[in-house]
Parts: sequence; structure tokens; C-alpha cells
Amino acid sequence: MPQSTYAPDLTAGSAPSSMRPTLAGLNHMVSAGHYLATQAGIDILQQGGNAIDAGVAAGIALGVVQSDIVNFGGVAPILVYEAQTQKVWSISGLGYWPQAASLDAFMKDHGGTIPAGVLRTVIPAAPDAWITALERFGTMSFAQVAAGAIQLARDGFVMYPLMAEVLAENAANYARWPSSAAVYLPGRKPPPAGAIFRQADLANTLQIMADAERSQLGNGRAAGLAAARRTFYEGDIAAAIVKYHEEAGGWVTAQDLRDFSVEVEPALAIDFHGTRVHSCGFWCQGPSLLQMLNILESADVRARGHNSAAYIHLLTETIKLAFADREVHYGDPRHVAVPQDELLSKAYARERLAMILRDRAGADMPPAGALPRHRDISMTAATDADTARTDPRLDTSYVAVVDKAGNAFSATPSDGSYNTPVIPGTGICASGRGSQSWADPDHPFRVAPGRRPRLTPNPSLAIRPGEYVMPFGTPGGDVQCQAMLQTFLNIELFGMDLQQAIEAPRFATFSFPSSFEPHNAMPGRLMIEDLVDRAVGEQLAAMGHAVQWWQGRNWRAGAMCAVKHDTQSGVRWGGADPRRPAYACGW
Repeated sequence: MPQSTYAPDLTAGSAPSSMRPTLAGLNHMVSAGHYLATQAGIDILQQGGNAIDAGVAAGIALGVVQSDIVNFGGVAPILVYEAQTQKVWSISGLGYWPQAASLDAFMKDHGGTIPAGVLRTVIPAAPDAWITALERFGTMSFAQVAAGAIQLARDGFVMYPLMAEVLAENAANYARWPSSAAVYLPGRKPPPAGAIFRQADLANTLQIMADAERSQLGNGRAAGLAAARRTFYEGDIAAAIVKYHEEAGGWVTAQDLRDFSVEVEPALAIDFHGTRVHSCGFWCQGPSLLQMLNILESADVRARGHNSAAYIHLLTETIKLAFADREVHYGDPRHVAVPQDELLSKAYARERLAMILRDRAGADMPPAGALPRHRDISMTAATDADTARTDPRLDTSYVAVVDKAGNAFSATPSDGSYNTPVIPGTGICASGRGSQSWADPDHPFRVAPGRRPRLTPNPSLAIRPGEYVMPFGTPGGDVQCQAMLQTFLNIELFGMDLQQAIEAPRFATFSFPSSFEPHNAMPGRLMIEDLVDRAVGEQLAAMGHAVQWWQGRNWRAGAMCAVKHDTQSGVRWGGADPRRPAYACGW
């Protein structure tokens, strides 16, 4: 049993040491879920691109070097801060169900579950999200920003231990589909760490889009980007997706792909003691982070002491309250009347705070607020053997960028490749994010044509006027907002620098229905990283929390990345989780 503890007295302003320093740069900074993606972003900045160009380059590269957990045909929610206008924009980056999608089919043929494979496919959104970001806010061509990813896919990269581990753990899943096995089980086995891993079909897919753009040379940048988009959604790539779905019993049609486009809209925001924190809309879980901060704003959080039992208890109960609302009141705003203003109001947050008992865990799943569209909820309890839901390694990555002009980019691309098949000849998977819908006619995120799932990936961006701009985010499914909350508070309330804030041990509750199929729950479950003092866990258990420990330093409750632009000094700071292949780099 490890004896190492982590209990700094941060009420006095002290801060913990970190495994590596926060990086600093004068002109720009990139932090991403893999160092090769970080380098792809830096290369674009060095070539004169802005934060959006670099963020798209890094995001596409993540779909190569982390194609086990990020897919070019997946999802890519994005936040963009324009320094000139001082506005923050959201790009949805999430597909919706095909027109042929049938809730009845899941209920009658699959017992109310959404099985792995083509039936959980929603329209791939990431390609349109990346191109839309370039078109609206960038300066470069698709070919320029995709060049790094194309090279990494064509020439290969050295397989690293974490991806090798994920591929090995999911070898049986990849073997279900010959097209997936051909990519991820070369020689009928997963590639070991140290092997060169190439993805020729993926390189070709990206190259075809770049070539289509170049065919419009002389017609302007917008025409070129439109040509790249058409190639994916109307050309040979689309045809390959449709053909496979026709053969495999899927629902995606040529019209579904042709009609799709992402949404660009002002980001949601709340004020936390003078800092504006931004999120994408209620089609994702991002607003729950805003609700958590609203609830905590009027509580004396810092006085409880960092990672003390009182502190962890308060945050855990706050998270449970926000996720109770997430389960009942969130929905695709195009189809559900979300009580947005009420959910993000300070008055409502104070009502929720008043429900928290100071020394006793509340209900495993507290009731949602009595707002419009309230409904009762039920939970299916998970067994102790259901460990995957407490392992936040299994999906998603992240990229943050700031440039010399002060523009900022925050994106959380995702979609793993082991629960949905690779489309033959393309190297991509068509988004399997339908796993975050419900085969339940009463649920606001039920399966229906044109409806979007409730997306867990959710980038964030914090701005303190006159002081800093900070894009931040993490992988980790339902742990994402929990990790982002703790990291933000480490910086905002406890004065930690980025690297200290990211490395500080974290915790996560699982006392709510999972966002992932089959949407089970672990009532009362509170997971704590084992660097926290064991006595703290004992106190929390005495309060009624079902405490368990994440063992070993390779376990992380989310793998944070963050970039911070100090608007007073002009310095750009970057931090990333050292227990992952994530890295920050700046100039």
C-alpha cells in the first residue's frame, strides 16, 4: 500500500512541486494530447499561421498519432477566441443521427441497447469542423495544415506504450471487422511499443482532400476549402462510407452526408469571481462545468483546504447536482426546449448549493432542479466488475493554442476506433458517437433522425480581462468536467501555475448514469488518486461516500492540457500531463 500522500496547506498560499516545469514562450504556445501533434501545431505557427490554423493542424494530427481514441471521421467540438473582436465562438463538431435511424429497431432488436458497430454511427462531423474553423477564423489552406498529419500517416511514427496497450487490450474488438484488423492488427497482432506504425489509407484520404483543394487553385481560398469538404461529404470518401453501410446494415446515406454541416454560434459563458469561463452548448456536457462553478462561487471553497475531506466532499456533491441536471434538462437545443437561462443563473446555483450537507454525502443521484421539462430519472446499478467506466483513459484527446496576436483555440477531438469499424480503403471510422444517445423514448437524448447524442468531449476557455486568456481541456468521458473543474480551481483559487495545477492529484464521482452505452451507474462511488492522504479517504467514507482508490501514478482522473496567455506580460505558458504522451511547446 503506497504511503506517499498529497496534502499541501494551500490555505496559506503554498503550492505543490511538479514533475516538470511549466513551459514559457514569447510568441505562441501549443499543448496537445501527443507531442507529435504539438509539433504539428508549432510547425504551422512557425510558418506564419495563427492559433486556429495551428489548432486544426494539431487536431488532425491527433487523429493519426492517437487514432485509437481520436478519429478524423469522428467528433471535434471547438472554441475559438478572436483577439480582435474579443468574442468566443463555438463550433459544434458533432454529428446527428441519419434519417433512417430507428429507435424502435434498438428497442425491438437489441433490447433497448445501442450495439457496437455501424448502427451507432452518427454523421462524421470532425472534417467539417476543422474546415469550418479554417474558413471562418484561420488563414491557411487545408493542405498546409494537414501536411504534418499526412506525413505521420504515410511514413509512420514510433508506436508508444499507451497506444500499444490500448490496441492490445482491444485486439478482440478490432478483430471483429477485417477492415479494422488490417489497420490495427498488422500481421494479425497489435503493434508493440517501438514498432513503426503506418496508416496508408488514412494518409490517402487526407491527401485526396488536399488534392481537391489544390484543383481550385486560382479560385480563392474559400473555393479550395469547399472542394476539400465536398470530397469528404460528397465524393469518393462519402461513397465508401455509404457503400459500407449498405453492405453492413447501417443507416448512413449519401443525402445524410451531403446535407450535413456544423453550427457556429456564440459560446456559453458564466462569470466566476471576475473570470469568464466559456463552453459549447447544451448538446454536450460542457455547461455542467459552468453550473459547477456557479454553485461553488458563493461557497468559501479555498478555506476548506486543497484536497481536504471537506474540499473533496463539497466538490463531489456539487458535481452530483450538476450531473443530475445534465441527465434531465440537457438536450439538443434544435429539438429540446432547454431551460438554459435558469440552469446558468446565479440564483438557481445558490438554491443548489443550499442542498449540500456540510458533513454528509447526499443522495447517490440527487433530484434535478424543478425547472421546465423536469422528469423523474432511474439508474441501473453497475457491478464492481464494471471497471471500464472508472478508467478515464478510453476516449478523446485535446489541443490548446494561443498565438502572438492573442487568438486562442480549444478543441476536444474524439471517437475511438475499437467499437466501430474502419471504412474499407479510407483508414477512418465513421463516428460511433451514437453510443452517447439513449434507446429510451422518454430521454431528451433519445435516438431519432437528426438528433445529436449528448457529447462528453467539451473544450473550455477562460478569460480574465486584462490578465489572461486560457484554453483548457482533457479526455476522460464523464470525468472531463470534473478534472477541468479541479484544475481551474487549482489555478484560480490556489495560485498554482499550469503544470502544478495539472499534476495535482484529482478525484471523480461516478454516482450518476454514464454517458456511454449502457448508461449504468455506480451509486455513491468516489474514486481518488492514491497520492491523496489515506486519512482523507477515511473521512470521506465516514461521510457516506463509497471511496475507492486509483492505484499507481499512471492512473489519472483525466489527462489535462492547458495554455495561458498572460495579457500583461505577453508571456505564453503551457502545461500538459506528464503521465501521458502529452506535451506543451512554445516560442
